[in-house]
Amino acid sequence: MGCAAIGGPDALAAVNALQTRGLDTLQPGGIAYTLLLHNDGSVLNDATVWRLDRDFFWVFTGRRADYAHIAQFGTQFNIEIAERSESHAVIAVQGEISRNVIEHCFPGAKLAALPYFGFQRALFWGTECWIARLGYSGETGYELVVANAAASALWEALIARGADAGLLECGYDAIDSLRIEAGHILFTHELASPVNPLELGLGRFVDFDRQEFCGRQALRAQRWQEPRRRLAGLLPAHGDEAEPGPPKHLADGSAVMTSACWSPLLERRLGIGFVTARDAHPGTTVRLRSGGHAQVARLPFYDPARLLPRRAR
Repeated sequence: MGCAAIGGPDALAAVNALQTRGLDTLQPGGIAYTLLLHNDGSVLNDATVWRLDRDFFWVFTGRRADYAHIAQFGTQFNIEIAERSESHAVIAVQGEISRNVIEHCFPGAKLAALPYFGFQRALFWGTECWIARLGYSGETGYELVVANAAASALWEALIARGADAGLLECGYDAIDSLRIEAGHILFTHELASPVNPLELGLGRFVDFDRQEFCGRQALRAQRWQEPRRRLAGLLPAHGDEAEPGPPKHLADGSAVMTSACWSPLLERRLGIGFVTARDAHPGTTVRLRSGGHAQVARLPFYDPARLLPRRAR
């Protein structure tokens, strides 16, 4: 992942100009999910902003190359900006046993009181660590930010503490199926070609009625227009895979599936992709570029009421 640290007298103004949400009311210890835009209003990447202090923030994205985009705002404000990607690691602990496992490794942590999209500072063997209640899996879970020097030891401690409870190490295939079930986008797939927040169904994360931010003017012109395409869930026929390529010129009755996986939970293949606004209704049958067909489904596939990450464990 990429992480930019932004501090100084104009830190809040810089962070507000960088992304789509007004964060004046975000308190220290709070995290906001947000979007970074290009000047044309298309999404560069999604991100989280962590407020560590009144004038100090972290901006996390899934790609270290985004630091160049973030750093360009440093010349416009009285701030100091630094890349933290090389010095720290992020360890995700997800699922219903995650709280108990982490509390065994951090006896002083009080995770029961930690709100969804909140974080707290803790110590692991004398090393500063930050524990955040969020994740990419759609489940209750946490992400731990720790200095590289202590990352391996923390990983081993988590595995040792969680072994009896069934904690397992997992890789990309596992997290990819979880994020598709939860309807989360991935920059290499859903953002591979220009797409705006309204087409992604993420317009609620854009605060139009505040000061200027990157991409605001271009996106504001599209605010009250019906998007020509929409991100939707897709239930593909057996054997159809995700289709690379831009979903620019979709015709009614056609779709582009940008992500696909086998879902162990639902015991079938699932996909995410783009359909025309006319076809963006659950149950509609659309034709994929591969020649196969898929049925449009609502997102997320899993936990549609978005209750599980907020449920106390």
